[in-house]
Amino acid sequence: MEIQENISLKAYNTFGVEANARYFTEVHSTEELQEVLRKWRGGRPFILGGGSNILLTGQLEGLVIKNNIRGKAITGKKGGRAWVSAGGGENWHELVLWCLDRGLGGIENLSLIPGTTGAAPIQNIGAYGCEFSEVFHQLEAVEMDTGAIHSFGKEACRFGYRDSIFKQELRGLYCITRVSLELTAANHRINTAYGDIRRTLDGQGITEPTIHDVSRAVIAIRSGKLPDPKVLGNSGSFFKNPELPPEQFRRLQQQFPDVVHYPLEDGRVKIPAGWLVEQAGWKGKRLGGAGCYEKQALVLVNYGQATGRDILALAERVQQSVEEKFGIWLETEVNVI
Repeated sequence: MEIQENISLKAYNTFGVEANARYFTEVHSTEELQEVLRKWRGGRPFILGGGSNILLTGQLEGLVIKNNIRGKAITGKKGGRAWVSAGGGENWHELVLWCLDRGLGGIENLSLIPGTTGAAPIQNIGAYGCEFSEVFHQLEAVEMDTGAIHSFGKEACRFGYRDSIFKQELRGLYCITRVSLELTAANHRINTAYGDIRRTLDGQGITEPTIHDVSRAVIAIRSGKLPDPKVLGNSGSFFKNPELPPEQFRRLQQQFPDVVHYPLEDGRVKIPAGWLVEQAGWKGKRLGGAGCYEKQALVLVNYGQATGRDILALAERVQQSVEEKFGIWLETEVNVI
């Protein structure tokens, strides 16, 4: 175990903002993590995954632990189903491709989502008609205060829209070391309900898509809409899509008849946050070194010299504008640290 001091985290967050960790270490196994937790006496450490869903707004004074726990394997197959186990430090997109290469489906719609596998259940990542919780089986996590290993099933994780118990009551209390997925090994359920996927496949002349076709379509869509963090710092969608009660939506629609919306099964109505931000006039707009991406207003970007506080100030301005125009307060999807 090597603990370094005063380490820059610029290369460890996809916004590319400058921030330092007073102490920093990397772990490659559950045992290494437990050893660090036994020896560290400076307060509860902060766990860092791929840095793709955080905005660092200041220095981190305690210990930052980079989760580099790897390894992936098919742990069982039965009745057209397959179970895959992966370390929390595994790159999520690489895991998706690994599963596809082995004929396993269910996560192809989640292709090219940045970040690590251990972060996926925290955020309950989702895209193009699919959510992580739909393929989740169970996870193992180490309790930060005791070093004890705990298992969590689906019910215990309390998944919600871009949410889980690990963003609520258990925020910062556990490090997810291993995740198990339940995927299809045969008779895959191809999900092309999302409009952009259908249009992309139609444009390619594909009428009976495979899981590989869906993955390639999603990759093409995301690549066209979202900037590469290596070129333009960002963390993907910054805000959650608001879900409105029926009465609030009817009032909104009376005032804005062309509002884009998607009815939900529980009666609520989802409004694309990107549409709200764009209608509020922020698409392509910059405030100093921070701005709303010109191709997708929902994505806040760092044009090179923005600080975390600059990006947060922009986010707050956007929230205020949307609330003033539509009476809706946008919740952040990105974790502000």
